Amino acid sequence: MRTSRPIKAFTGAAAATVMWLMLSMGVATTAEDAQFKTVGGLTAYLGVMPAELVKGPGPHSADKPMHGRIPRGQHEFHIVVAIFDAGTGARISDATISAKISGLGLSGAQKVLEPMKIADTITYGGFFNLARDIYTIRLRVQRPGAQPISLDFKYNHRR
Repeated sequence: MRTSRPIKAFTGAAAATVMWLMLSMGVATTAEDAQFKTVGGLTAYLGVMPAELVKGPGPHSADKPMHGRIPRGQHEFHIVVAIFDAGTGARISDATISAKISGLGLSGAQKVLEPMKIADTITYGGFFNLARDIYTIRLRVQRPGAQPISLDFKYNHRR
């Protein structure tokens, strides 16, 4: 069964709205957990949301699932990052971003975040398994011709 154009358009608009709300309101962060950082001339905004909110197309859709898979399991979360030039405010769309997410005393999982085009803007995202813990989320931003920049976020996922 193929998905009709109105359904695809609605799904894209819904995903864009969820991403905008998450980035503007700081979904899944707490007061002590900063949701943005500026380092080395770049500002990064970080969001963490349950994977159910962004699972993508249904099992009978011809569309591919986000990030190549449909997440399963109760601890699946979607990490989304938006990167900007700190001086000009211009969105960065030519970066390769990896995220390493480590719980207390653990080495953690590392993935390259995939660029996502939503409403003519680029953000980067990926699915991670996050059980209740306090995490360090280290983003490594590599732009063509520039030195990599690392940004560390603390994320309290015990609530």
